[in-house]
Amino acid sequence: MPCSYQQGGQSMSEEKRRKVVLPSCTITEVCDEGDPRGSKKTIPAVGKRTAYSYYVRPVMDDESEHQFSFNLFPVVLDQHGVPWDIAAIYILSRLEGVALPNMTTYQSIAEDLGVFKAFLDEKNIDFTEFPQMKLKRPTYRYHGYLKQQMFAQEIAPTTAKRRMGCVIKFYRWLTQEDVLTLKHDPWQERDYYLDFKDARGISMTKKVATTDVSVKSPKQDDPFDGTIDDGGKLRPLPPVEQNWIMDALSHLGNTEMTLIHLFMLLTGARIQTALTLKVRHVQLELPENLREFRMVAGPGTGIDTKYDKSLSLHVPGKLYELLRTYSYSDRARHRRERAAGGDTENQYLFLTQHGAPYYQSKAETHVFDPSFQRRHHKRGQPVRQFLTDYLIPHIRQVHDPKFHYRVHDLRASFGMNLTDMQLKLVEEGRISLAQARTFVQKMMCHESSATTDLYLNHRKQMEMVYAAIDGYEAQVARWIDSSMDGLVHE
Repeated sequence: MPCSYQQGGQSMSEEKRRKVVLPSCTITEVCDEGDPRGSKKTIPAVGKRTAYSYYVRPVMDDESEHQFSFNLFPVVLDQHGVPWDIAAIYILSRLEGVALPNMTTYQSIAEDLGVFKAFLDEKNIDFTEFPQMKLKRPTYRYHGYLKQQMFAQEIAPTTAKRRMGCVIKFYRWLTQEDVLTLKHDPWQERDYYLDFKDARGISMTKKVATTDVSVKSPKQDDPFDGTIDDGGKLRPLPPVEQNWIMDALSHLGNTEMTLIHLFMLLTGARIQTALTLKVRHVQLELPENLREFRMVAGPGTGIDTKYDKSLSLHVPGKLYELLRTYSYSDRARHRRERAAGGDTENQYLFLTQHGAPYYQSKAETHVFDPSFQRRHHKRGQPVRQFLTDYLIPHIRQVHDPKFHYRVHDLRASFGMNLTDMQLKLVEEGRISLAQARTFVQKMMCHESSATTDLYLNHRKQMEMVYAAIDGYEAQVARWIDSSMDGLVHE
């Protein structure tokens, strides 16, 4: 089915759909009519073919009696929209043994295999044929195809690297599971040792296998982008831009978006943490004049965190009281009444006007729902859409036509606000730099102090960058003026 999609900010040409996501999928096997777990299926009559009925039952794990049922199961399609059977089996094998799979991961695998299948179909290549001539083998041809796309700037180097890596893993599985016996090697392989530091700063060495069809994507740090690598490229917003955002939220009058922004900006919480708060988390009656409430998040709390880390959020007392007041408001109560599960203390604190969560918790997505009908889980899309459609356009109209930000920049802004306050205390001699580092690391829940140092050094680094620019521009101006004088006097 033809469709148009966006990639890299540009509309791509009409292409075949490469995958489809099934809202609900249960792996079954044919069984007898009398099987207690069996159910009847009927293939309707088409033309001269009569209807045909048969019985199936869910496939069960012999040991744990686990049923292989999934929401949002991805299926790779060929150029005719027919499921690619071997890709489906591969994805199922990847899911085997994973107790709580993140289906987004497997959808990404299906997308990359769908691109590979589209390449095979377009070039009329048999993915099982590996002739003696190396450059005619599917892996080498696909490697060259991705490199061409990369050099033509049709895809990013990181995309090419990921897509090739997916195909390499696919062929490893095909050969290791004896699904496919190749006449010649799909690639040449060698081992090397990689030295790195883990999140705690401990030096480690890892043996890594690389191939001659792997795509290299060297990491390039741009000193001019003003970002901090804290679980992603985050841009600390200057105080003036933070004020623009809060003023715009006040003008737009969306209570939920205002509270979500406040919570992220004043606690450093990521979006999945802010949006999986439950009503019960903010309905404690706190002592009067309490300056700070420590809210525990992570596994077992009902509040999601990145990588399932257990952490403690430092919530200002006034913000907690604001959230508590909101939880008891008619506006919040009416939204809960429209939500699945109703108005209970375990309901999401933040819901849309239709009672839908902005972000579904991991615990909820891991429970199979046979009646599930959507082709995606809620992952904060309404918040990002609000930024795109309302908040950013308003700020651009009122303040800066080039203004932009992403929701996770609020976390970096919180970290930078903390850092600026602590460094001021260091300058005044009230605390040491080591104490400032420890405080920021604790408040940001950083495992490694190296990440905290990125905040401590950010202002100084940007000053050095712009000082270098100013000095270099002066030198360039002198060179150009000198050259111009020579041209004029020739």
